Amino acid sequence: MNPARVRRDRLRRLTDLPNVGPATAGDFERLGFGSPQELAGVDPWELYERLCRATGVRQDPCVLDVFLSVTRFLAGEAPRPWWEYTDERQRRWGDRLRRAR
Repeated sequence: MNPARVRRDRLRRLTDLPNVGPATAGDFERLGFGSPQELAGVDPWELYERLCRATGVRQDPCVLDVFLSVTRFLAGEAPRPWWEYTDERQRRWGDRLRRAR
């Protein structure tokens, strides 16, 4: 969902989360998550690694940006577009992502 339209009081489906559409909701379901509340406290890097293993493909690093946006929102931050997390992702995990190629 577009971050500007997210409402904390209406988090019933995975697609109610910021930056989550049907494809990302499907990724979360593939990883065993069925509701937004189940993602609270989950490490975004671990989600990314699990998705890469589950699909057998190294996912685009922007997927990690989306996971960051979701986990930060669930930790209490305001909803923000996923690309606002790109710099942080590059600082925190850039070396890991380069080695994993």
